[in-house]
Amino acid sequence: MRAIMWFIRLLLFILLFGFAIKNDHLATLNFFFGGQWQLPLVFVILVSFAAGALLGVTATFASLLRQRREISQLRRQLERERAERERTANATEPAAEIQMPSLS
Repeated sequence: MRAIMWFIRLLLFILLFGFAIKNDHLATLNFFFGGQWQLPLVFVILVSFAAGALLGVTATFASLLRQRREISQLRRQLERERAERERTANATEPAAEIQMPSLS
């Protein structure tokens, strides 16, 4: 299984490296007020991908934190209900019956 994963990684690296070599042309980024940058196209694509991934992770992280907070609140509520149930069960236990000696 490890060999298959390394093969897939190597294949992906070779494909991306070939893509980078084929797209080494300069791309001009035009900003407001006449600002310009000239960068290799691969760099522009890489930065755009990284920015999108970071934005996606940030959005997912906020949702994950909300879910964890809700889970901890539900766990505390469950523990309180269990403790309450144990207290009521202990309070309503019948008194031990007194055994009378038999008359036989």
